[in-house]
Amino acid sequence: MIITKMSLPRRTFLRGMGATLALPVLDAMVPALTAAAKSPVKALPRLAIAYVPNGAIMSRWTPKIEGAGFELPPILEPLAPFRDQLLVLSGLTDGPAMPAVGEGSGDHVRASASFLTGVRPKRTEGADIHAGISMDQMLANELGRQTQLPSMELCLESNGFAGACEAGYSCAYSNTLSWRTPTTPLPMENDPRAVFERMFGDSDSTTAAVRLARIREQRSILDSLLDRVAHLQQKLGPGDNARMTQYLDAVRDLERRIQMAENQSARELPTMERPVGAPAAFDEHAKLMFDLQVLAYQSDLTRVITFMMSREASPRPYPEIGIPDACHALSHHGKVADKMEKYAKINTFHVSMLAYFLDRLRSTPDGDGSLLDHVIVLYGSGISDGNEHLHTDLPILLAGGGGGQLKGGRHVRSAKDTPLANLQLTLLDKLGMPMDQIGDSTGKVEHISNVYLSDI
Repeated sequence: MIITKMSLPRRTFLRGMGATLALPVLDAMVPALTAAAKSPVKALPRLAIAYVPNGAIMSRWTPKIEGAGFELPPILEPLAPFRDQLLVLSGLTDGPAMPAVGEGSGDHVRASASFLTGVRPKRTEGADIHAGISMDQMLANELGRQTQLPSMELCLESNGFAGACEAGYSCAYSNTLSWRTPTTPLPMENDPRAVFERMFGDSDSTTAAVRLARIREQRSILDSLLDRVAHLQQKLGPGDNARMTQYLDAVRDLERRIQMAENQSARELPTMERPVGAPAAFDEHAKLMFDLQVLAYQSDLTRVITFMMSREASPRPYPEIGIPDACHALSHHGKVADKMEKYAKINTFHVSMLAYFLDRLRSTPDGDGSLLDHVIVLYGSGISDGNEHLHTDLPILLAGGGGGQLKGGRHVRSAKDTPLANLQLTLLDKLGMPMDQIGDSTGKVEHISNVYLSDI
């Protein structure tokens, strides 16, 4: 093994004409200490949040037994390859999403607004919206000091709704999960091209005209960086060169897929209205956005990503899996077997997209393991039974190793009506940002990183 004195800064970028490329974690970013050994790259704390709306068919979501001996229920079967790094959590309640005395509907809006804040949103249709600072933004305020982007907020549906969305609540509450301040909701981006250019393009080259010209020229982000890349790779060892090749191939593949989606969107009208660049098919769009998230973590552009896979009360159909019915309508199944079957199929489809993400994280080297070993993924909804708009015993799971902070392979049930905010408080602690309280939290969730006595 040849060790040089070269040590790249952890925040290293290659810059070219109209493009900036952050590098993945490389061994060359660790100072050479001796000729015989080198220190491993320290795992970075990372958080990924994926939200799904309208609840689930809970009888097909919740494992029948607790602890390590549980069997994956039907909806969670796509996660079987990741069982050892999976925590299914039961018993959590989103209290702030429940209706006040005398208040009727509004459950969907309150579910999304309180999911990461633990705060009941103010009922208003005007500009005087008020919720709470979301957990992801609390973390972004801390970890974002060390990254180019403090956080990323992504979605798969247009967030162009304005005015009132439900029962006198502003659409601002259902357009996002992330709140920088109690009065400042953060917009979520659903256009892969815009996300890609935010990650790799200069801020002065993201106008529609420049993007269109770039697409027509079929010029790659990497084209203006190739000389610099080649020069750098001459100085890297075999392991680093392999990582760089994998990373650059992933960047090029994303560009190709985005351009293909843009070309396809110009030729045909999708079932649902979408911005240019977003694939019409849900699974293609979701995979593209998940791949962008993997690249963002791999290059340490950000360590906090919040992803709304679908908005609350979404009417979206899923023709990709043979379901032309609106998702929200099916969640109000009235216990009709056929409708419940269709809705469970949608739930499983969503989980299969999560499985794709986990597979990509697991196949991406990071430090002394993989990205999956070092990330905490929170997946779930602010509604359990969509038919009755229940906010108790929510469908929530955690995945990943969290750099040793999570002990997977278990179904953990908290005491009845444990605030969901207790989980947010616990995750902040695991990610190196301990706090006394968030929203309506009353303490921390037990057995996240340890085990029941029955599991020993």
